[in-house]
Amino acid sequence: MASQEKIENYYDKIICGDSLKTMKNMPSESVDVVFTSPPYNLKNSTGNGMKDGRGGKWANAVLIHGYDDYEDNMPADIYAEWQYENLNEMYRLLKPDGAIFYNHKWRVQGGLLQKRDDIIKDMPVRQIIIWQRNGGINFNKGYFLPTYEVIYMIAKPHFKLADKANSYGDIWKIKQDSHNPHPASFPLELADRVVRSTTGKIILDPFMGSGTTAIAAIMHDRKYIGIERSKKYVEMAKARIDKFKDTGVQEELNI
Repeated sequence: MASQEKIENYYDKIICGDSLKTMKNMPSESVDVVFTSPPYNLKNSTGNGMKDGRGGKWANAVLIHGYDDYEDNMPADIYAEWQYENLNEMYRLLKPDGAIFYNHKWRVQGGLLQKRDDIIKDMPVRQIIIWQRNGGINFNKGYFLPTYEVIYMIAKPHFKLADKANSYGDIWKIKQDSHNPHPASFPLELADRVVRSTTGKIILDPFMGSGTTAIAAIMHDRKYIGIERSKKYVEMAKARIDKFKDTGVQEELNI
């Protein structure tokens, strides 16, 4: 059961801690929108060269060592259950007109397409948005180079988009963030698209990383709540937020 701690105590803060434990201390129906991209468990993948670093980019990529304090290499069933538990907590926290935008990646695992049904299970997915990001890594000649990720829109019954936001369609062509010091960041333009497409005032990201969701919330005069287990990434996020407040939107969009 969630505690009765006031949600206002979390506004415009990044909590350094475990996502599940932190969310369980937050009251039900207290946030409007969740936008997040969790660790993908890439080091547990077969065929992408991540485990042994063979070929091309992975040989020198930061993620070959995992994240700052997380190896990104859980047994597949444990990882899926962990993410499902997180989604259930996110859903509990949503107001009756709220929605989760959950960014993940379909991949070929053991020769078969893995669409993350092991994570989503019975969640009420209203729509799948394709984030066409281009680029990617594929050392397997058995399938084409992946150039997109997916965003599951998991909505409560009364959720509606902001006026005219439906005109964006369900394929978003947005370039990857290539200059962020975090090893697995998503672009500010992607977070901006999600936030501006909703009317929610309280935006939660339980895997905050380098603070991109927080910056998008600030851009649109929304409150943000962030959770991040790595102290290093929390400090990174705070520095980016401070820089954004000092330099403004244009410079942040161009980093």
